[in-house]
Order: sequence, then structure tokens, then C-alpha cells
Amino acid sequence: MTEREKTILDAAVRTFSRYGVKRTNMNDLAREAGVSRQTLYNAFRNKDDILRALIRVYSEQAVAEVETGLESVEGLGARLDLAFEKFALQPFDMITASPNAEDIVEGFNATSQAELAAAAESSRVVFERILSPHEDALLRAGLSAASLSDLVQRAAKAAKNTARDRDHLLSLLGVLRNLCLAAVRP
Repeated sequence: MTEREKTILDAAVRTFSRYGVKRTNMNDLAREAGVSRQTLYNAFRNKDDILRALIRVYSEQAVAEVETGLESVEGLGARLDLAFEKFALQPFDMITASPNAEDIVEGFNATSQAELAAAAESSRVVFERILSPHEDALLRAGLSAASLSDLVQRAAKAAKNTARDRDHLLSLLGVLRNLCLAAVRP
């Protein structure tokens, strides 16, 4: 990604947060990014392209941060906490901090299903990596790292999308964490 594209995406986050996705137009994005409309269109064909790029960039960044963090974190609980922080809590905090949270979520959902699915799969793979050292214990419990990672990713995403507030999200993720820990106990 070029510096210009990064600048445009940073401006898009600020603009979408301020006005919402529906009310933001390409002129608003160009102005916020400090580029001409033509420069904006040279980088991104339309607002939907910008939304997809935002999802891709934030997903890749979250995966990279978890992967890096896993090197210094020991224990299943701490590793799950790290993944939940990057994949559920931080996105929840970012969206809910916006006065246009509902519009942003609708904008992402309406135009970006393929990117959202790819992001979900990337986080599922990370959860599988976290759970795979416990494969033997999971198999004894009638589970596998692959199946449990799918459930954990989907449950964390659902919790992020439906939690009443941050405390509720923390509670839901805590239950999910405890279920994983219980599944690997001898």
C-alpha cells in the first residue's frame, strides 16, 4: 500500500466516524485527505473500494499484532485474551466511539461481505494456531482445534456485534475464554 493510499484510508476513518458512511462522499474524503478528487479516484474507484480496503488493512494489522504478541505471551488464557483484544474489543471500541456507529456497521456490511469473510477466516486461523498446541486434550473432549477455532471466531464476532456495551462484551468473551480453558483441562 502506498503512503497516499494510507493517507486516504486514515482520512476515511476520520470522515466516516464524523459523518457516517452514507453521508460521506468522495469530495469529503478528498478534502479530509488533502488530495484532489482525481488523486482519490486514481487510488480508489469509489467509496466501496475504500471500505473494503479499510477492512483488509485493519484485519491484516490485527492478525499481525496478535501473531507478534503470541511470541511473548504464555498460556492459553493469555493468548485468547490477546486475540479477543485485537479481534473484538478494539474494533468494538473504535465503532462505538463514533456517533455514527450504526451507519458505519451498515456501510461495512452492505458493501464488504467478501472482505469481512476473509477477515473472519484470518482470525479463525489465528484462533486455530492458539488452540492447536492443545489438540490432544481437545480430541479427548470430542473437539478439534479447527472446529473450536471456528466456533470461537464466530462467537467472538457475534458478541462484538451484539453486546450492549463494553462490559457486556467483556463478560461474553470471558465465558468464551472459560469454555476454551475447560475444554483443554485434563
